[in-house]
Amino acid sequence: MSDCLFCKIIQGEIPADRVYEDDDVLAFKDIHPKAPTHVLVIPKAHYSTFSDMDDAAVMGRFMCAVQHVADGVLQLQSGFRIVINVRAGGGQEVFHLHAHILGGKKLPF
Repeated sequence: MSDCLFCKIIQGEIPADRVYEDDDVLAFKDIHPKAPTHVLVIPKAHYSTFSDMDDAAVMGRFMCAVQHVADGVLQLQSGFRIVINVRAGGGQEVFHLHAHILGGKKLPF
């Protein structure tokens, strides 16, 4: 999508502090972190929201990548939170499916 912020990051048109990338996903540091570690994981294919994802194989690869980034890349063995905001009413601001990985401290409820 030509006007999508995250699609522009994937294409390299907008810089990001990338922490992981493979054929299907990109992970990069959030520019407004809510925890000491705050990384976004996005599928390279454009899905506006979590509810638009209708391919179990793609969803599985996406969630496996989230787990790999949290445990393998970021080494958050003490714990982390995964947040996926869905639609405006759920707090979604960028309409490209993404998961927030938050960690690096004990997180409040």
